[in-house]
Amino acid sequence: MFEACGSASYWAREMEALGHDVKLIAPQYVRPFVKRQKNDAADAEAMVIAARQPEMRFVATKTAEQQAKAVIFRRRERLIHQRTELVNALRAVLY
Repeated sequence: MFEACGSASYWAREMEALGHDVKLIAPQYVRPFVKRQKNDAADAEAMVIAARQPEMRFVATKTAEQQAKAVIFRRRERLIHQRTELVNALRAVLY
C-alpha cells in the first residue's frame, strides 16, 4: 500500500513485478487519519487506518506510458504559463 504521489506508480509496478498486491490511496483520503505531526511513521499509520475503511477508494497504478504522457502534459502547461508571464511582462514594459 502506497500513498499516491509522483513516484508511487513506479514503485507499485516494481512491487507487482515481485509478486506483491499493491494498492494506492489518494493523499486526500489519508490526510484525515493523520493524528499527529506529519512524518513517515504517522503517514504509515494513517494509510493503514484509511485502507481498513470499508468505503475506501483506491487509485489505479499508472503505466510507464501514462506517466510519460503526464510529464509531457505538465511540461507543456508550464511552458504555456511561462510564455503568458513573458508576454504580460513585455506588455507592461511597452505600455
